[in-house]
Amino acid sequence: MKKTKTIYWVSTGIFVALMLMAAFPEIQNGPDAAKFMANLGYPKYLNPFLGVTKLLGSIALLVPGFPRIKEWAYAGFAIDLVGAIYSSLVVGPVQVQMIFMLVFIIPLAVSYVYYHKKLSGK
Repeated sequence: MKKTKTIYWVSTGIFVALMLMAAFPEIQNGPDAAKFMANLGYPKYLNPFLGVTKLLGSIALLVPGFPRIKEWAYAGFAIDLVGAIYSSLVVGPVQVQMIFMLVFIIPLAVSYVYYHKKLSGK
């Protein structure tokens, strides 16, 4: 059980750190973040919304308890990341940023799997 908890917390910590690094520039809606969203065809006002949801989802993953809220946070993060990859594929050829998305998706998947293992006591 200790190994399961360790893997869960390490993967969750890495994922939350990555999400927070993405959330704060989106909340600030700086020129780089706005340009990135404009290149994907999204309006500028979407950035702060996505940033705040990433911040709230990160908090939900870190706070003990609230299993239903955690499930929604995991689902929201998965939708966000898959949507980002899809949007990137639609607007142009495969780019390095899409491969970099695996850096986000892998710890999300590991965290989710070990969250359920932790709940079941395995």
